[in-house]
Amino acid sequence: MELNCPNCDKPLVETDNGMQCESCNQHFILEARCPDCHKPLEVLKACGAVDYFCQNGHGLISKKRVEFVPVAN
Repeated sequence: MELNCPNCDKPLVETDNGMQCESCNQHFILEARCPDCHKPLEVLKACGAVDYFCQNGHGLISKKRVEFVPVAN
């Protein structure tokens, strides 16, 4: 998954706890968003599985469909 910095549009580099822009030295966390309404998803963790749930009427969202958006930390 390749994401660009929302500030300078340069590629982000993955770190242990998020993403880092080497160009503007900004750190980001990744926020899971619904592909239908683009609002944040609730992350459900149980028995080693991670599921995503949209509280805005779209129900469970497949991991393959989740949009990950960099958010300034």
